[in-house]
Amino acid sequence: MTDDVITLENVKIERDGGVTFVILNRPEKRNAMSPQLHLDMCEALDWAADDDQTRVVVITGAGGNFCAGQDLKLFFRANEGNPKAMRKTGNASQAWRWDKLSRFPKATIAMVHGYCFGGGFTPVIACDFAIAADDATFGLSEVNWGIIPGGLVAWAVTQIMGYRDAIYYSVTGDKFSGKEAAAMKFVNKSVPVANLRDEVMVLARKLEAKSPSAVQYTKEAVRSVRGMSQDQAYDYLECKSNALKALDPEKGREKAMKMFLDDKVFKPGLGEFKRD
Repeated sequence: MTDDVITLENVKIERDGGVTFVILNRPEKRNAMSPQLHLDMCEALDWAADDDQTRVVVITGAGGNFCAGQDLKLFFRANEGNPKAMRKTGNASQAWRWDKLSRFPKATIAMVHGYCFGGGFTPVIACDFAIAADDATFGLSEVNWGIIPGGLVAWAVTQIMGYRDAIYYSVTGDKFSGKEAAAMKFVNKSVPVANLRDEVMVLARKLEAKSPSAVQYTKEAVRSVRGMSQDQAYDYLECKSNALKALDPEKGREKAMKMFLDDKVFKPGLGEFKRD
C-alpha cells in the first residue's frame, strides 16, 4: 500500500515514524461522534491496518478533548426517515469502536485528554493500552438522561473495570479523573497533560521496536483466553504459538534464539531484542 496518508472529513491522520495518530477531528463539538465520523473512523482503521509503515496506532482527539460521546442530534436526527442510512451509521459506530479496534492487528494506544464521555469509553477499552492526562474527565452520564449506556458501553466497562466501579459510575453518573482512572486500572497510567504525548510515545516506540507478528499474536492470545477454561486455553495457546512460529515473516523467534544462544548479545530481562 502507498505511504500516502488518506484525507477524511472528520478524522485526521498524522505520522511519527512507525506510529500513526488517528485523531477524532470535531474539536468544536469536543469530538462528539457524528455519522460521518463513524464512517471516517472505519476507513481510517482499515487504511492503518494495511499500511506498511504503521506499526502502532494511537487513538486520540483534536482540540484538547478525547470524545464527548455521541452527537445525539446528528446520530439520531440527521438520517431520520432514512432507515438504510441509519443502519449503515449504526453498524459503523459499532464496527470501529469495538469490532475493528479490539481485533486490530497492530498495537493500539488510547491517548485520553479532556473529556471522555459515554460512547467514548468503548474505544478506550477496545485499545490494547490507554494513557490519560491526570486531569482528564471521564463520565457515564446516560443515567441522567433516563437511559442506559448505549451500544456496547455497559458491556465494555465490565471488561476492564471492577464490578463495583462499573456499577457505581454507571448508576450514579459521577465523573472521575485521569488519576482515578489509573488507580482503578481503567487506564494503564495517568500523567500531567503536558507530558501526555511524550509518555505515549515512550510506549509506542517500545512497541514499534518489537516483532509485529509477536505483538499481534500475543495480544490476541491474552484477550482471547480470558473467557476460556484452563484446558481450552492450553489448546488455544499451543495452536497460537505454533501458528506464530510458522507464519512470522520476520522469523523473530529464530533471530532471538540465535542472538541469545550463539551470538550472546541478547539477555532476556536485561536488554531489548533488537529487530533489524
